[in-house]
Amino acid sequence: MKMLSLRLPIISTILLFSLLLFAAGNEKVLGQWYTTDKGAIVEIYECTGGKLCGKVVWLREPNDANGKPKTDINNPDPKLRTRAAIGMVLLQGFVKDGENTWKDGKIYDPNNGKTYSCNMTLSGDKLEVRGYIGISLFGRTENWTRVRK
Repeated sequence: MKMLSLRLPIISTILLFSLLLFAAGNEKVLGQWYTTDKGAIVEIYECTGGKLCGKVVWLREPNDANGKPKTDINNPDPKLRTRAAIGMVLLQGFVKDGENTWKDGKIYDPNNGKTYSCNMTLSGDKLEVRGYIGISLFGRTENWTRVRK
């Protein structure tokens, strides 16, 4: 029993250190990014378990043709069609996979209401965001640019 009580703190420390190491390096990609057409800014942040998520924080055209704030009108779930575009989470679940890559994420495309598998690759102030179905070969890459203040 005494041996188990000594091992528990050691195991806990190792697990905590592993989680911190796993999340280390995410800071490179954290922050605000212009989408390819500069029509939106997405803020990438750490969410549950050291994974990365991203939400819309700015739109060049925040209102629809009627002057009302844009909503998620193309969402396949009718209950979500009234949620605001600003604040909407587009990126979820990314895990670090190498020096400048993140994988196993999902990206939601509000233009068609579909969610795709997604990987991200960082190169300086450019972020390649690749959404795909099945395998990465069948997809589309968007090039985002870091917002400089």
